[in-house]
Amino acid sequence: MIVYASLVHKLPVGVLGASGYAGRELCALIARHPGVELAFASANERRGERAVLGGREVTFVAPDDARLDRAALVFSALPHGASSAWVTRAREAGAKVVDLSADLRPGSGSTMAAPYGLTELEREAVQSADVVANPGCYPTAVLLALLPLLVRGLVAPGGTISVVAASGVTGAGFTPRHDLLFAEVAEDYRPYAVGNTHRHLAEMTAVMRRLGSDADLIFTPHLLPVARGILATITVPLAAPLADVLAPWREQYAGEPFIEVVDSVPALRDVVRRNVVRITAKPVAGVRSPTLLVVSAIDNLVKGAAGQALQNGNLLLGLEETAGLPA
Repeated sequence: MIVYASLVHKLPVGVLGASGYAGRELCALIARHPGVELAFASANERRGERAVLGGREVTFVAPDDARLDRAALVFSALPHGASSAWVTRAREAGAKVVDLSADLRPGSGSTMAAPYGLTELEREAVQSADVVANPGCYPTAVLLALLPLLVRGLVAPGGTISVVAASGVTGAGFTPRHDLLFAEVAEDYRPYAVGNTHRHLAEMTAVMRRLGSDADLIFTPHLLPVARGILATITVPLAAPLADVLAPWREQYAGEPFIEVVDSVPALRDVVRRNVVRITAKPVAGVRSPTLLVVSAIDNLVKGAAGQALQNGNLLLGLEETAGLPA
């Protein structure tokens, strides 16, 4: 049973794992949302601490003190491996759930029924769901860029898609790490998880297989000396040349409020603090087979995490999909 208490005219929502970057971003977005209000924000190691998020003061509570029964919707921004148990607890308390961890995503091996919350792909499934698996930040940038090609069978069968993507340091999470100190990151640029070892690869490959593609995917992430943002440069072998290079994206995303298909090459400054993905595609010259270079940019904390979670949350609650989201 949901108890609305004093949250008049607004639906109560809670955030588990609210002290991390994605959790803080969620709290800030909720603070400005016209249709929901924060019922609780949990943070185990920082319980009792206060933070100003979205212009409002939030006091973190221990997860066990979070009143799951008072939330219409719970966002779980808990660490990978710890989240799924809390998803179950929130559902048993009567709340719907958006899980921001990797626990329920494609390729995770989870048996819990949860649609993949790449909203522009799974909108109808999200609307009728009780639990949604929110995509990872890199998969959001990569899969939304590739989706129009994949669903149209435009990628060369048996081809290899190569992704070189770079992220700001908030993508590594809130836990202090020596290699993410300012002096270690500033004036530097480096790859990591080289050799196709990044944990997001399984998620991206699983979705590609669902869409009928047998292409290989080589994914090389890089660390940028900035706080937020992802820029992905994707080389795609085509089954045949395209007469109008951007036509698949314009057709696929016509009317989508958070997809921007542009002629110019996207930059991080175009998307930071916005719940959008900006995409372009260019033919590659000087190669023997038809090849496209697709470039996408997102804010890893907004469209890549908290913003997309709220976009899915709006659908779960029957609210306007764009409500409370910076476009």
